[in-house]
Parts: sequence; C-alpha cells; structure tokens
Amino acid sequence: MSTALTPRQPSGSRGLRVLVSGLASDAHTWNLVYLQVQLEEWGHEVVNLGACVPDELLVEECLRLAPDLVVISSVNGHGFHEGARVIGALRAHDTLSRLPVVIGGKLGVHGPDERGRAEALAEAGFDGVFEDGAGMASFRSYLARLGAGVPS
Repeated sequence: MSTALTPRQPSGSRGLRVLVSGLASDAHTWNLVYLQVQLEEWGHEVVNLGACVPDELLVEECLRLAPDLVVISSVNGHGFHEGARVIGALRAHDTLSRLPVVIGGKLGVHGPDERGRAEALAEAGFDGVFEDGAGMASFRSYLARLGAGVPS
C-alpha cells in the first residue's frame, strides 16, 4: 500500500534537488544507490547521505542544502518507528515544516500495511509513504504530481 498526500510545489518545475537517506539503524546501501541512480536517470540532482544516518545529521543537511524533496528508504524493517521519530525532528524546524519528505521500503517486520502504518506515518508528517512491494509506479506518480517532470 502507498499513501501519498497532494505534494507541495518545489522551487523549480523540472529537475529537483533530492536528498536520499537511510535511517540511523539501517546499514543497507543498495536501496539508496538504486534510488539515486533512478532519480538521476529521471533528471534530478541527488545528494545521497548513505546508510546509518543519525537524525541530527539529516536535519543539518536539510537545513544546509535546502532540497526540494527528501527520500528516506528503509530495508531493515524499522522504518515505521524510526521514520516517525525522524519526521518529528524535521518538522520541529520551521524552515523544514513544508519540505516534501517521503519514506518507503520495508517499514515493519510483519508485512505491508501492518495496522494502518502508512496512514500513521502520513499523519506524523510524511508527504508520501511507499510500502515495500508497491513498486516504483506510485513513487513516479508522486514525483509527477510534485511537478518533477518524470519521463515515462
């Protein structure tokens, strides 16, 4: 299942500056490299913070880089709990309160949409939640609604 709110408009109409990041406890990197390559093929500039990113570093880099979009990826199954914590840290800064932030991947250890997980993350402040197994179609649709000019 994916849950995506109507995205806010980025600063430009084509070619977003996208910050890609893993969560603090997630040491996986293949997912981050895959996202970076895909986003670059779609014409976006990507800054990849890598795996095991502490919340404070993510906040600092968002403040420093002023990206148009933040994409957080989880593979280890702790995305729900860590995602809720990190979106709170991002939204606590006035400068980042309207920054589009999405999360995707394996968000829990018991399978897709365990007890309304996607809706809870959206309510916590994520603009899009893309559950493992949903594929890239819903993420591409989100980017298109964001005005990102994603090629077909």
